[in-house]
Amino acid sequence: MFISNNACSVPTSFWLTGIPGLESLHIWLSIPFGSMYLVAVVGNITILAVIKMERSLHQPMYFFLCMLAIIDLVLSTSTIPKLLAIFWFGAHNIGLDACLVQMFFVHCFATVESGIFLAMAFDRYVAICDPLHHTSVLTHAVVGRLGLAALLRGLFYIGPLPLLIHLRLPLYRTQVIAHSYCEHMAVVTLACGDTRINNLYGMGIGFLVLILDSLAIAASYVMIFRAVLGLATPDARLKTLGTCGSHICAILIFYIPIAVSSLTHRFGHRVPPHIHILLANFYLLIPPILNPVVYAVRTKQIRERLLHIIKAGTQPR
Repeated sequence: MFISNNACSVPTSFWLTGIPGLESLHIWLSIPFGSMYLVAVVGNITILAVIKMERSLHQPMYFFLCMLAIIDLVLSTSTIPKLLAIFWFGAHNIGLDACLVQMFFVHCFATVESGIFLAMAFDRYVAICDPLHHTSVLTHAVVGRLGLAALLRGLFYIGPLPLLIHLRLPLYRTQVIAHSYCEHMAVVTLACGDTRINNLYGMGIGFLVLILDSLAIAASYVMIFRAVLGLATPDARLKTLGTCGSHICAILIFYIPIAVSSLTHRFGHRVPPHIHILLANFYLLIPPILNPVVYAVRTKQIRERLLHIIKAGTQPR
């Protein structure tokens, strides 16, 4: 194990602690984390397969859902296998370059996911406020461009994070990261030298992604609710709002864990370290687990297709 001291050195690797304070429970913690990861992988692959097979689901909302499923697979796979390796095999060591790559994938695809939710809000806005032009506005090409824009924004925003660390922070007081993955601030706080630029850039990206995206989504739903209130009957209002239910649930599933984890990290100085780390892992696991469940339960076509597959698999040949 790496020994921390006050001398600054140039590391070739870091030591991830896993869940600090709960080392004796690591083998037991691997059971729920492994189970949740398995559910996330199976659920999102199932969503991708069902949407591919069911032609009635070849619509903008479900193309965006496919993008979410791919992003959730990347997010969970970038962290959980390493965490399970720590739990099962004591594989705490991670190379410097691998650490920066993991950091990039985690923060980049979280940013991309926020962008996809913003694109989905635009889709719901057009579908409800201008339904006659929905198919002409949200064509397959436009959906693809919106997905590409979300990806490029993630690359543009997050690309400098590991680059700034690599160029500006070569020396570290310790190689021990009190975290289960290479989270940006967990690495920056270990560095010797001036970290203000890294801190400010990280906070700026957090503001741009979390605050501005959530405000834009909220604004779209204000306009949606105004349009819904203008409908003639209560049944029409409920039916129209029902088309937004899955998206609203997915947004809450994504933003609430991130907000709780961020607020706890910034202001919860008396919160035990293992709570911080558990929350940071849950916000990467909860959306990949719950998004397929929400859309499978609330979307008739997905639900019926899944039931058809299950019945076909249980029938004797």
